[in-house]
Amino acid sequence: MTKKRKHQEDFQKVKLKVGKKKPRLENATDTTFKTKAIQIPEQLKDDGVLLPTQNRKLNIKDLLSQMHHYSPGVKHNALLGLKELLSQCPFVIDAHLSSIISEVAAVFTDKDAGVRGAAVHLLQCLASKIRAEQIAPFFPLVSAHLSSAMTHISEGIQEDSLKVLDVLLEAYPALLTDRSSILLKNFIELISHQQLSKRLKSRQKLSWMLSVNPNRRVTSQQWRLNVLTRLKKFLQAVVDGSSEIEDEGLQEQRDGPHSVWNPICISWKVHANNQQHIQLFENGGLRPKINSSFRLRSLTSVMDSAEKGLSSAENLKGFIEVIIPLLIECWIEASPAQSAPILGNLLESESQQLMQQVLNIIHLLWKLTKRHDETYKMELWLRMNYLVDFKHYFMRHFPYSLQETAKHKKKDSCKGNKNCMTSSNSVDHLLLNLTLCDIMVSLASTSTLQADSGWLDMIRKFVTDTLQDGSKLNSKQVNRLLGVTWRLMQIQQKKVATEPLIKAVYTLYQQRNLLFPVRTLLLKFFSRVYQKEDLRTQRIRSRSKILSRWLSGLPQQLALLGMRNPELSNQLIDIIHSAASRSNKALLQSLQATADRIYDPLEGTLVLLPAEAQRRLVQLVYFLPCLPTSLLACLSRCCIMGRMSSELAATLIGILHVRSSFAGWKCQVQDNSVNDVDYFSFLFSTLIGFTREELTSLQGIRGKPHISQTQLSPVRLYLTDLDQFLHHWAVTEMICHSLSTIPCQSQCFDILQTGICKYLVGLVVIPDSTAGSVLCAINKLLDQACIVSENLHKFLASCCYSLLYFLLTLDKEDAEHLQKRDLLWGSCMSALALLPRLLRLMLQSLQVSRICREELPVVAQLLRLLMQHGQLRSHMITNEFLVQQIIKDIMTLKSGEVQEQWLTDLHYCFNIHLAPQPQGAGPVNAVY
Repeated sequence: MTKKRKHQEDFQKVKLKVGKKKPRLENATDTTFKTKAIQIPEQLKDDGVLLPTQNRKLNIKDLLSQMHHYSPGVKHNALLGLKELLSQCPFVIDAHLSSIISEVAAVFTDKDAGVRGAAVHLLQCLASKIRAEQIAPFFPLVSAHLSSAMTHISEGIQEDSLKVLDVLLEAYPALLTDRSSILLKNFIELISHQQLSKRLKSRQKLSWMLSVNPNRRVTSQQWRLNVLTRLKKFLQAVVDGSSEIEDEGLQEQRDGPHSVWNPICISWKVHANNQQHIQLFENGGLRPKINSSFRLRSLTSVMDSAEKGLSSAENLKGFIEVIIPLLIECWIEASPAQSAPILGNLLESESQQLMQQVLNIIHLLWKLTKRHDETYKMELWLRMNYLVDFKHYFMRHFPYSLQETAKHKKKDSCKGNKNCMTSSNSVDHLLLNLTLCDIMVSLASTSTLQADSGWLDMIRKFVTDTLQDGSKLNSKQVNRLLGVTWRLMQIQQKKVATEPLIKAVYTLYQQRNLLFPVRTLLLKFFSRVYQKEDLRTQRIRSRSKILSRWLSGLPQQLALLGMRNPELSNQLIDIIHSAASRSNKALLQSLQATADRIYDPLEGTLVLLPAEAQRRLVQLVYFLPCLPTSLLACLSRCCIMGRMSSELAATLIGILHVRSSFAGWKCQVQDNSVNDVDYFSFLFSTLIGFTREELTSLQGIRGKPHISQTQLSPVRLYLTDLDQFLHHWAVTEMICHSLSTIPCQSQCFDILQTGICKYLVGLVVIPDSTAGSVLCAINKLLDQACIVSENLHKFLASCCYSLLYFLLTLDKEDAEHLQKRDLLWGSCMSALALLPRLLRLMLQSLQVSRICREELPVVAQLLRLLMQHGQLRSHMITNEFLVQQIIKDIMTLKSGEVQEQWLTDLHYCFNIHLAPQPQGAGPVNAVY
């Protein structure tokens, strides 16, 4: 025992004494450390910012997370909260758009009807706030959920999917139609199912038949009406998205030789300066027509057939083959033959709506077939496959009408049914018949006229009776009606067949108080018929009397219309211009008779319409057979009244010059188109700018601010407004240009001189623009062969001094009249330089003894400027003695007084420019 204990002593445990610390081990680790708090204010601030919330204090993340809850009530409240939040804070949408779209689209197929309804309302809210380019990346997901809802086994989900489709068609039609290949099949599956029969074993094409589901809340007919209504909207979106499809009825066919009428506006001044390049295309279009046997492949041909949708002829044919039999079955169920209590061809409103949608879908499909290159082959295929069925089912009870008693019976039953779409306001049996007519006439042609004469006569009689019965038609009905009429006229082009149709349309045109869209459609129709008739140049044309009567009435309608409807006036002007350019005799005679009313300067159509319409009316002046004195007087007043632009007035003056005998035509112009005397009267009246009555009324005006008066001139100036002055001056420049192109300038000057002496000489008050215009015309026409009378000399001298006095006494603050200074000063200086006698008479009139002392500085400044003017230097030297005498008279009046600066300047200028007469001195131009 002792040895064992001794052996264990090597590992003996150290005993610690009470009250003493444990000794530190040699390999002990020091675990003591110090800590400090770290504060990050910015990070705390970010955590403190809260997302916007709705009234339940839930933000966007909370609401989106509740969309996955199992409870329908929670999801319903989440959708309502999302609508409330996004309505109040639209900026949240951009940051969470992906999550919002995915969550909302996912509940399209929710089992609870309340959740689906809330999703539809939220989608409507989002559609008004999200642009198409924003939702485009997420639209495949939306479309997939929509397709899933449309093909769902639950009837309620299918019904609500149509509401989702309505929202998407309204907001994003282009995005939705890009996936037409899938959605069209969904439409078919909503109303039909594949027929299981022995045909599947024989590998024939799958056939479809209408399905009946007794579990739906609505009848089978109402359900088909709902689906077909959406299918019609979808196909309409496809048609609207195709730029190659023409408008209904009133557009030229795409392959027609004269299908495009695009006028090119050419400014000859710009073209003459090589600033405008004119490129002419064949047939007057904006696109060059290339005669080549090669055709470029469109981008859509590279895509897969399924991706192209209805843009592929193969896909379109396949869809037509499936949908047309189903539509015919729907028609048979709703047709009068299936309704025992209804007699004849009367329809219930619900049946009529279903039949209308059937025809609308077929009509849209027919329009889609016309955008393909091989339109003729497509039309032939449609005729071969469906003409027999259409005649048998569609034309059997044609025309159809609505039974008024049927809607009263249905009224009570529809009150509690929200899905019932029958409404008396939406019933339009006339549009039903017209749509049927449009479909049928598209299957006929000139070559099949004899075979189709039976049902074509029915359609022709119906169209004629509808046009002539005097009922009020809306624009949609008229558009379809005129489209059928035009097609009938193309099928049978003989006058015997077309004249009754034109007469029927004219009967509708003569109705009073027609709506503007209706009137526009009728005008387009008649214009198109007239152009088509006018293009028949290869054979003797037989003019339609009804068409001639319509054309002859257009000018009178234009005069009566005035400013009440500028758009309609523009259309009338375009048609009148087109017919006038083709020298239509009936229209030109009517236009001549109505010209005084159209171009009346006070209440005429010309001064009431906007600038573009005024331009077309001015161009019509060129086509008038003759221009009598009364019309030229009206045109002169239109030019000077300022109610049309100065550029347009210059255009009118140029047109009248071209119509005159002074235009320099190599061939003989039309006899008595513009009389020479009347033409000069027009130019002189326009040059003066005021009528005799207006000049007479001005004679009684006295004093400032309208009159500028000096004691040295018998002529007082009436100060016109700046706008009136500038307009008058621009017109004057065109008048002077026209006068300068007349071959015999001396005779032209004599005529102008006679007019001035007869109408202006002797007047006390003359407008400043008139005085300046007269001087401008004298400067333009004066040459060595012209003899100026003494009366004209004195009148021009008085005008010159009155104008110069007005310019020298202008206040610097008078900005309006300061802008006249350069134009008037230049005219006065040019006239004084051209007529030395004029300068001498003006200097002789400066009898300073008759004026007050306040006018002496003005006379001195005028003399100084005349002496400094380079062009007047020689004339002033000639009149040196006269100038010296005027200065002496001024000195006599100022004797005994302190000599002022202006008098010193006058002495200096006289000594520099006149007294020494230095040799070789250059001209000094006056700058004031």
